[in-house]
Amino acid sequence: MNILITGANGQLGNEMQVLSKENRQHTYFFTDVQELDICDEQAVHGFVKDNRIDVIVNCAAYTAVDKAEDNQELCDKLNHVAPGYLAAAAEACGAALIQVSTDYVFDGTGYTPYTEEAATCPNSVYGSTKLAGEQAVMKHCSRAMVIRTAWLYSIYGNNFVKTMLRLGRERETLGVVFDQIGTPTYANDLARAIFAAVNRGIVPGVYHFSNEGVCSWYDFTLAIHRLAGIKTCKVSPLHTDEFPAKAPRPHYSVLDKTKIKKTFGIDIPHWEASLAVCMKNLEE
Repeated sequence: MNILITGANGQLGNEMQVLSKENRQHTYFFTDVQELDICDEQAVHGFVKDNRIDVIVNCAAYTAVDKAEDNQELCDKLNHVAPGYLAAAAEACGAALIQVSTDYVFDGTGYTPYTEEAATCPNSVYGSTKLAGEQAVMKHCSRAMVIRTAWLYSIYGNNFVKTMLRLGRERETLGVVFDQIGTPTYANDLARAIFAAVNRGIVPGVYHFSNEGVCSWYDFTLAIHRLAGIKTCKVSPLHTDEFPAKAPRPHYSVLDKTKIKKTFGIDIPHWEASLAVCMKNLEE
């Protein structure tokens, strides 16, 4: 199959490039904005048609959650309008599309893991535009898969793990929120799930994927420091209101992964096990 991966320079896009070497049966087109501007409708349709794309994996997104509150137009263009262009181009060529979405489509007031059928209620520009992107994709492409994920990190780019490592080595004390509960997701694990869907045959619909288990950002930080051997930084738990941010965060966004596990026959590692793998790869 001919597979187009957009946002190839991001965390997930880089992991897709790594795993493409284990999946050599396909032909890949890795693009970022320099190679293909997904906000250009004509360019998208031309690229998909000219390269006879069979599957599009859209890893591109506007993910600066706080900045999005002041950049609504750009955020909407990348997270909502562009996925609609990709979906329409896929439909025109009989291709499938995998759209990566987020736990921010929920307001986080729940207290049990969110299933795919749970009511969405985003309370930020980022979450609202990502939900609109989901809807555009499902509307315009009959072979569309939406995969919602959360707390993504990897050895690539900027992310929470790298930030906590840096701060842990720079500071003697550090405050991290303990009243936001979710599950970290190692981007390599998400990329493997995407390849499982592609190789086993895409089943349209909405799916959830994160690593297994539950923690707070505070717990996550303690695990990062423990694995890195950082003992000189005291980490203290903070309430969300002690850490002001422009965009509200979901207080609880644990995702139920039953559907994706059953549909594609995948096992998902616990977040601590995957964190250990990522930390080891960061050291190499």
